[in-house]
Parts: sequence; C-alpha cells; structure tokens
Amino acid sequence: MIDILEEAAEIITGKRQEQYGSPEDSLRKIASLWSAYVNYEIEFTPQDVAFMMVLLKVGRVEHQGIATRDTIVDIAGYAALAAAAQAEP
Repeated sequence: MIDILEEAAEIITGKRQEQYGSPEDSLRKIASLWSAYVNYEIEFTPQDVAFMMVLLKVGRVEHQGIATRDTIVDIAGYAALAAAAQAEP
C-alpha cells in the first residue's frame, strides 16, 4: 500500500510537474475553465476538480472490469491533491 502512495507522490511532484507545472496551478486553471464552460452557473474549485478526476478514474474501472495499478495510483494522487486544495487558504 505504501508503494502506491509513494508512486502517487512521485508522479505529483516529479516529471508531470516538470511537464505541466504545479498541480495546484493546474487544478486552479481547470476549475476556472470548467466554470467558464458552464457560464459560471457553478464556480468550481480546485478541490472539485480533484474529486471529479477521482470519479473519472472510478468510472473507467467499470469499462476496464478491474482497477489497474495505474488507476489506483492516479486515484491516490488526486485524493492527495484534493486534501492539499482543502488546506489552501
């Protein structure tokens, strides 16, 4: 179990961050884009984005028939980002 959490942490802080920038900035940008997409009828937060990405991953499990390791690692990573977003002022 710890190895999955360590892998998720490495993904969040490692190569993907180098490719896409900080996860916090990315979640804020996505929240802004999603809010604009619904004409600001809903004001999405970075935490909303992280939770909805967890739901996207869970939704794919039904199609795959099994939760792959990559899916589980991604869910752990998004859960960590949701927790971090909640801690932000």
